[in-house]
Amino acid sequence: MFHNKMPRYEILSEDAMGVLDRGWRRIVSEIGIEFDNDEALALFRAAGQTIEGSTVKLDPDFVLEQVAKAPRHFEVQARNPANSVHIGDDSMVFGAVYGTPFVREGDVRREATLDDFHRLCKLSQAFPEMDSAGGIICEPNDAPLDSRHLDMTFALQTLTDKIYMGNVVSGVNARDTIRMTEIVFGGREAIERVPATISLINCNSPLRWDSRMIESQIEYSRANQAVVLTPFILMGAMSPVTVPAALAQQMAEALSGIALSQLIRPGCPVIFGSFLSNIDMQSGSPCFGTPESAVGLLCTGQIARHFGLPWRSGGGLTSSQVPDAQAGYEALMTMLPTFLAGANWVMHTAGWLEGGLVASYEKFVIDIELLRMLEAEFTPLEIDEDTLAFGAHEEIGHGGHFLGAAHTMEHFRSCFYRPLLSSSENYDRWSKNGGKDAAERAGEIARRKIEEYEEPPMDPAIRAELQEYVVRRRRELGD
Repeated sequence: MFHNKMPRYEILSEDAMGVLDRGWRRIVSEIGIEFDNDEALALFRAAGQTIEGSTVKLDPDFVLEQVAKAPRHFEVQARNPANSVHIGDDSMVFGAVYGTPFVREGDVRREATLDDFHRLCKLSQAFPEMDSAGGIICEPNDAPLDSRHLDMTFALQTLTDKIYMGNVVSGVNARDTIRMTEIVFGGREAIERVPATISLINCNSPLRWDSRMIESQIEYSRANQAVVLTPFILMGAMSPVTVPAALAQQMAEALSGIALSQLIRPGCPVIFGSFLSNIDMQSGSPCFGTPESAVGLLCTGQIARHFGLPWRSGGGLTSSQVPDAQAGYEALMTMLPTFLAGANWVMHTAGWLEGGLVASYEKFVIDIELLRMLEAEFTPLEIDEDTLAFGAHEEIGHGGHFLGAAHTMEHFRSCFYRPLLSSSENYDRWSKNGGKDAAERAGEIARRKIEEYEEPPMDPAIRAELQEYVVRRRRELGD
């Protein structure tokens, strides 16, 4: 977990915030939000909101009353207490890529497997910069559809000792995740006291929360587990083409979802989610790492702070098909504003490729390098007598060099950032060592990390109970 002590980069004026505020209020009250779930509709009806079929027309002041019940910050416990995290304030918590059906390793692009899921879990565990392997890192297509959530949750709980995300494919899957979490952490009371999962609840933008997502949201919020209420907006397809219109829609969707969680269980932990980018208006393809998405990200941080909510956005996003220069600069175009705006929960930090269709081993390591560099860049300078190094000037004088100065010898091991991946070799040495580009070097690092991986210890009785639960539930689900 990184504490971002730098000032936040805010670009919205007070007048602009006022316009956006009027915008989301009109959307929820005049157009309304669709909730495709009878229990959700009943909760809103009981709270005095206007129901027209499955559309809820919300009183904006009622929405704000519900939002005010959500905590400004909260803890999420990990199996290893040293890896527990704080969500909110100046903390930034990083998770791996999420939801990809394919993987890329070297020149091979293929369907993801359960073995890939395991190996990516191991990479997330191996890098201390990663706070979480996430949830559905990749979709293990060789595992049975109805029970693969059990395999993924078991892997997250055993191959890592960091926080993990809950499965949201259905209410059934959410209940299984919660029960397995109770086994690991010692019962329902323990996880209700301090949440142990974060789960992604995506809005079916524009303006619709679908039944599957709401079922999962109800289960997690009822159990006091954190949920990320995230509008999924690609401007030009799921929202109007302007950033302000997308922001107002995002506010309407996220705030309405947060209001539902507070109706389910007042005070339960929520995260204001944002996944905002645009499409290519010539082809219709999704685009990532764009200037528009960066501007939207900066605005979202300011908006979430306006409502007093922890928030999610950012990551190493790219549209590139391979881990090349485009993948690097587009990822930086997303990760830099992530730091400037101070996102609290960052999904897709490492491994995202090809618009989120692919989890790449090489890109995973490239993104870790980006993350390490940004954490160094966003660590405040220490300015004191030692860092001024006046004695070094006295020692060296005019026209000399500082390579052998006492101050240099004292600090040379830690004075500058030491790269994980980047090469600064001269051309001859680089050629002699194989002339490998960044992607090749990243692949080697990924393979080495996986080979050196050591599984974190777990109480054998807890592991056995988890295994027994997985076997029994797989049988009950018909797989």
